[in-house]
Amino acid sequence: MKEEELTRQIVLVQEAGKGVVRTKDGACAEVWQALEELEKGLCAGTVRVEGMAAAPPSYCFVAFPPRAKDGLVVFGKNSARPRDEVQEVVYFSAADHEPESKVECTYISIDQVPRTHAIMISRPAWLWGAEMGANEHGVCIANEAINTREPAAEIEALLGMDLVRLGLERGETAKEALDVIVSLLEEHGQGGNYYEDANSCHSFQSAYLIVDRDEAWVLETIGKYWAAEKVTEGVRCICNRLSLTTKMDAEHPELRSYAQSQGWWTGEGEFNFSEVFSPVEDHLDCGAGKDSLEKQEESITVQTMMNTLRDKASGVCIDSESFLTTASGVSVLPQNRSFPCIHYFTGTPDPSRSIFKPFIFVDDVKLVPKTQSPCFGDDDPAKKEPRFQEKPDRRHELYKAHEWARAIIESDQEQGRKLRSTMLELEKQGLEAMEEILTSSEPLDPAEVGDLFYDCVDTEIKFFK
Repeated sequence: MKEEELTRQIVLVQEAGKGVVRTKDGACAEVWQALEELEKGLCAGTVRVEGMAAAPPSYCFVAFPPRAKDGLVVFGKNSARPRDEVQEVVYFSAADHEPESKVECTYISIDQVPRTHAIMISRPAWLWGAEMGANEHGVCIANEAINTREPAAEIEALLGMDLVRLGLERGETAKEALDVIVSLLEEHGQGGNYYEDANSCHSFQSAYLIVDRDEAWVLETIGKYWAAEKVTEGVRCICNRLSLTTKMDAEHPELRSYAQSQGWWTGEGEFNFSEVFSPVEDHLDCGAGKDSLEKQEESITVQTMMNTLRDKASGVCIDSESFLTTASGVSVLPQNRSFPCIHYFTGTPDPSRSIFKPFIFVDDVKLVPKTQSPCFGDDDPAKKEPRFQEKPDRRHELYKAHEWARAIIESDQEQGRKLRSTMLELEKQGLEAMEEILTSSEPLDPAEVGDLFYDCVDTEIKFFK
């Protein structure tokens, strides 16, 4: 091996953010061993590529009364992911677990708790966690991948999406879910490849919007360090940049001393979280997406939130060469606890061409295999190391049916217009039925809604066929 090539590889390894490149011959065994040791713990089988794109711009919103209509808290999330990635919508019932049992997350296993809550989540089909979801107690969580001044760890730890699911499974309120997430973050750390990609390790820090019937928490993280703000009124939006400034209602006890140790804060004057931890050159602008909901003059409804998530002009709905809004969700949380929370999921890409389908937590929920991707078990390339050497077909039945509909909409203007009109009519019927539930004086009959999401998915697929 030439000396300059060897030097180049050593420098690459030392600069952990730029990755690992293997030597190709047996020369200099000591360096080979050093490379192998330094590579351990990095995203398995990957090379970090300098100049990699920033986190995709996805958005998450919450609106509280009186900005939201009729005493409802309205929550919405668009998940911007690689455009060929499939998201599935999956229900998990509440469950009891044996003492000292473990739960296998995307990359690592952690201690399980005695009982987990029932959850409904939308997630990239290759991983364990969730991009967004809700639990039986009316808690909703979504996360955003963010770039910060401190590079995200490439070690395999908990993904931000794992923490979304863990918060839903273990928290009965938004504050409880917040406490779960920060506790696990401090214990296990965050890191690992966010994408099903063998060529590059895409790792990010995470921000979360955690909502229940009474309040929301905006949580933003830097490694194991974090800060959070409580929200109880108005409209709040988070996207792929830090948003917390000087108002922090909770924070890691060593957050400020850590910022000082890095030379990012002098310790004098007011502590501004975004100013301290944002990248030096942060050109990302979430303003248009944020304004798209905040500037609504009338009361915000479920339909308002869905329209906002479908808005491509503002950048809320992503459809670019690399990224697409691969799934969307909206939740309605009545502050009056005599009414049920209603959660809407698309389970398909591009909300402007998808149907939001309602789901309500009851004791006997009918499972929906048609929104679940195939299971590859231990043979899944996402579980075997080196990871992601293949990309299996993860399309579920609803996704395949929706592909046909998208093709029609794109290829035949007249037929596509009629198809989209019929899709929106199906959605409207579902919204009207849910409106009746939220305004009825009669108690909800669980038997009538246990198969609600199943029936909506089944109707949509039959319509496409």
